[in-house]
Amino acid sequence: QHKAYYHSKSPTNYAFKMQIASDFSHRILHVSEFYHCSVHDIKILRESGLLEHTEQTAQSIADKAFVGEEYVITPRRKPRRGELADEDKNFNRDINSARAAIENTNQRLKIYANLGGVYRGAIDNFHKITKIGHIVSALCNLNLSKHPIRKYTA
Repeated sequence: QHKAYYHSKSPTNYAFKMQIASDFSHRILHVSEFYHCSVHDIKILRESGLLEHTEQTAQSIADKAFVGEEYVITPRRKPRRGELADEDKNFNRDINSARAAIENTNQRLKIYANLGGVYRGAIDNFHKITKIGHIVSALCNLNLSKHPIRKYTA
């Protein structure tokens, strides 16, 4: 039954999602459990418990999948049959440039073959898949201390 439902080009290839949180120095601070690819991003965020530890002073920056969530800053949407004001366009530009740090972290995670390609292991063992994600995230943080993505000057 599982193979028929999760069939994607091959009966043993599966796609999964995880939620990560990183700071602006590209360190991974939080890794959620892995979920089937069909689960919506907002559900993963709510079940991860990450928002319970977020306060008004430390908000999260996310993409448009998280619009309306408390303590999450998202780009502003264009109104139906309208245009964004220049202030909103500048806000979106600032948010998207800040999100570039997160996308760089995602790219660094995908360098590892287990997370960058198609998972070929058993679909029933989510604990194993999550543990692999945590280990790869720790390796990324270790690699980051030796080879930073960007050098910031303060």
